[in-house]
Amino acid sequence: MDTVVFLHGIWMKSIVMQPMAVRFRKAGYKTHCFSYPSLQKTPEQNARLLRRTVQLLSANRIHFVAHSLGGIVLMHYFHLFNEMQQGRVVMLGSPIAGSNNAKLINELPFFKWTLGKSGDHGLLGDIPAWTSERQLGMIAGSRSVGVGNLLGRSEELNDGAVSVEETRIPELTDHIVMPISHTGMLMSAEVTLQAIHFLENGYFSLKL
Repeated sequence: MDTVVFLHGIWMKSIVMQPMAVRFRKAGYKTHCFSYPSLQKTPEQNARLLRRTVQLLSANRIHFVAHSLGGIVLMHYFHLFNEMQQGRVVMLGSPIAGSNNAKLINELPFFKWTLGKSGDHGLLGDIPAWTSERQLGMIAGSRSVGVGNLLGRSEELNDGAVSVEETRIPELTDHIVMPISHTGMLMSAEVTLQAIHFLENGYFSLKL
């Protein structure tokens, strides 16, 4: 049975990935929700913690589904480690091209601390390139509802925290935009169905 490892985003813990994980288990997957200190450690350091967890999983085929900052942790993970297990990767609203909102927060003296170490080769840019042979899919949101709007409403299509353009890199296997907010992705049955479709086929389906 395939295993899916879930990674949460900044300021969160693994419990936020549980609703999606439940849907994956009903679809026949084993699941593991990886929790990491998003502020206390850099994305690279958290990628090293992730490897310790993955090494303990007894599965020949391991997929990954990552929300927001979790996708950046995966960029570091696959840059550092050439894992033997097969599998695919789906990211949900991950600003793997860098986050403009994070850069704005970093310029505010009283708020930059809220980023912790997540900006180090992470949300502030300078993220490792995707060099893995695994197929990589990205689901971006276009419903602009979220705390990101407090920094000023962006004219770019966005999910309330991350713009669609910030989720694009040339190495993506497939990319779709859904009418969902940044945090709404975690509870959306439609997003889950698209993620499962990509893990099983290597591409998204607009017919779901």
